[in-house]
Amino acid sequence: RGRDVSLEDSQVREYHRLKEEAGRQASLHLQNLDSVRREHKSDQDRHDNEVRKRSETQAKLKQKKAELEENLRRVDKLAEQIRSSEASLEELRRQEQEVSQDVTAAKERVAEINRELEALMNELGDAKVDKHEDSRRRKKAEIVDHFKQLYPGVYDRLVNMCQPIHKKYNVAITKVLGKNMEAIVVDSEKTGRACIKYLKEQMLEAETFLPLDYIDAKPLKERLRSIMQPKNVKLLYDVLQYDPPAIKRAVLYATNNALVCETADDASRVAYDLGDNKRYDAVALDGTYYQKNGFISGGSTDLAKRARRWDDKAFHTLKARKEKLTEELKEMMKRTRKESDLTTLQSQIRGLETRVRYSVTDRDNIRNKSMANLEKEIARLEQELARQEPLLKKLEEEMRTREAQVDELREAQNGIEDRVFADFCASIGVDNIRQYEERELRATQERDKKKLEFENQKSRIVNRLEYERSKNTGENVRKWQKTVEDDEQELESLRQAEQAQMHSIDEQMQALEKLKSSKMSKKQELDAAEESMGEIRKRLTAVQKDIAAVQKALTALEARQEQRRQDRHSVFQTCKLEQIPLRLARGSLDDLDATAPADEAGDDASSVAQASITRVYEREGNIQVDYSVLPDELTELDTPEEVKREGSRLSREIADMQSHLQRIQAPNMRAMEKLDGVKERLKETDTEFENARKRAKKAKLAFEKVKRERHRKFTACFDQVSNRIDEIYKALTNNASAQAFLGPENPEEPYLEGLNYNCVAPGKRFQPMSNLSGGEKTVAALALLFAVHSYQPAPFFVLDEIDAALDNTNIGKVANFIRKQTETSFQCIVISLKEEFYSHADALVGIVPDPGECTISRVLTIDLSQVPE
Repeated sequence: RGRDVSLEDSQVREYHRLKEEAGRQASLHLQNLDSVRREHKSDQDRHDNEVRKRSETQAKLKQKKAELEENLRRVDKLAEQIRSSEASLEELRRQEQEVSQDVTAAKERVAEINRELEALMNELGDAKVDKHEDSRRRKKAEIVDHFKQLYPGVYDRLVNMCQPIHKKYNVAITKVLGKNMEAIVVDSEKTGRACIKYLKEQMLEAETFLPLDYIDAKPLKERLRSIMQPKNVKLLYDVLQYDPPAIKRAVLYATNNALVCETADDASRVAYDLGDNKRYDAVALDGTYYQKNGFISGGSTDLAKRARRWDDKAFHTLKARKEKLTEELKEMMKRTRKESDLTTLQSQIRGLETRVRYSVTDRDNIRNKSMANLEKEIARLEQELARQEPLLKKLEEEMRTREAQVDELREAQNGIEDRVFADFCASIGVDNIRQYEERELRATQERDKKKLEFENQKSRIVNRLEYERSKNTGENVRKWQKTVEDDEQELESLRQAEQAQMHSIDEQMQALEKLKSSKMSKKQELDAAEESMGEIRKRLTAVQKDIAAVQKALTALEARQEQRRQDRHSVFQTCKLEQIPLRLARGSLDDLDATAPADEAGDDASSVAQASITRVYEREGNIQVDYSVLPDELTELDTPEEVKREGSRLSREIADMQSHLQRIQAPNMRAMEKLDGVKERLKETDTEFENARKRAKKAKLAFEKVKRERHRKFTACFDQVSNRIDEIYKALTNNASAQAFLGPENPEEPYLEGLNYNCVAPGKRFQPMSNLSGGEKTVAALALLFAVHSYQPAPFFVLDEIDAALDNTNIGKVANFIRKQTETSFQCIVISLKEEFYSHADALVGIVPDPGECTISRVLTIDLSQVPE
């Protein structure tokens, strides 16, 4: 059935008849079909319009959302910028407050320090003490500092940790403390022994140590604080301040419940006649010391010298305080110069406040206006989209319904045509007439239609041609032909232009998209650059602030330098004009003469004057003043205030001298004659003085030689004795734990002061020699005696009742020691009344009275070497 079907004329006529018949029968269906198609076309147009509106609404909604997101990002960025700016602002305000408080506090502190320095200067002026420590004291201080670094348990010397509550107690406290005044306080015996070992290893001077866990400190007797008569009797412990509190045992040990009294009589009364049948250690303010064992010692020049140590300590404390305040004043002055920083901070705060205010305004405008309008517009567009969607669905549903109606009507129409054309289709061999119409008939109809159109057109043209022939239309034809050709050319050119414009539009759209993306990236880069620029501005501001501060300081220094130059120039001019002799190390005051051109006119006058001043300053720079002739109290002036104060004082003295000169009567005209005589006598006196100086120098050299020889001999003897005394004491006590120490109070010139001798008895703690028992003192004295005689041994000893205070055990120890020494070192004669002692002798000599009317001594001798032990 795919072959072509050709109809004859009769069949074509039959086809048209049947077609008309089918049209009549299906006319109602055709009408309904046309009506449904029109309605469907209307719905399709409405649907396309709504789809277009929806697309436009969606595009607008997308654009508005993008704008909203952009505004949100802008608001977030502004909020972050506001937060960072507010944080920076808060930090700057905090810095401003700190700097302001710092500057205010520094100014107040400067005023306080100046007042304290003025008071300190007055106190230092009243302190008439030696301002320089001697080498011995510095060495001792270095030793203590070294001990503190090596051993944590070392505190300090007792004198450095104590201070009398009043100057009047200085001598009394010095007297009682004695050698303990320079003693070093340590926490334990172990630490003290370690320090002693170190001193021996380093061959340093002997030191006294007070171990807090070893010394026998007696508790404070509270009842001694209630002594009413004599008046003003106090415990020495109460008039002595100390720090730290941990050294209380050492202070108790050193003061030993001693009492301090106003006068020597009061001290004697308190010591021996207080009325309670007890004795006490009492000291007067002048240094007279009454000990409870009966010893009495008075004050001395040396004691007063040692007591000045407290004043020296106070003076050095004041001087250290002054140095500390001076350093603090310099630091406070540096802090007061932070006012420029404060101004810079305030400027930065104002700039940040303005920036925050603008950012907040921008953020609020975006949030309250732009974003609100966008949100309203987006809500409206979303409502419009929500309204369009149901309408589109409804239209689509109606269109589907009508399409179904169209399909039903077409089926009905096709059924009618199939019934009418059934025989015809069978005759031409097709399934249905639509198949034929689609293949052949449609082409025939088209050809017939074209043919009819051509014939009609031919008829019209023929008629028109005949009409035109009747008229002269050649010129019009050519005109219209040309117009048509021009229009066709213009149409073609317009089409080409349209294509070019469409291509250009596409390119412009692509370029626009690229520019939008580039705009976003550039905007991000711009934001980053603005942040970087902000950081750079901050650093630039800080650098400019530093530069301004340095320039300000430099300007101030240049101004001060210029002022100092002017002051120096004025001083030199005054010295030269008033012919004041000025000792110079280099240069001369004659160099100040200079001739500068005067009466210059025009702009060169100031430059010439400045050049002249510069030359004068250059010549003055070659002048160097010799300050070596100034006294020490002038060269030690440190601060400008001290220099100003001393200059005022000298100016007052000069004014007083000048007024005194003015009050002097007229000069004596014969003074020159007397002056010649005085010069002669002065020359003779100078000669005598020179001779006396030479003799004094010779005597001084001889004295120094004797002094050195004396020191050498004393040192040789003392070293021998101090090294042997501990060994001899151990031998006398027959105990290795016993210790004996011998040290000078003045290591530099030991023969000018006393010696410190201390012993630690076997099995006991360290305590003063005055606290030892009689037997322990006897053994200690024997040890010192034998140690002294070990340097240059005597041929023999005579010992008179040395065992009087010894018990039998110690008598045996001493006798054994003497017997061993007599075998190798010396001979000894001992006077003793105790059998325990003389039973160890080699021979006995007894002195007994012979009975009779008168007493006659008789001598009995016996050789004990022949008697077995």
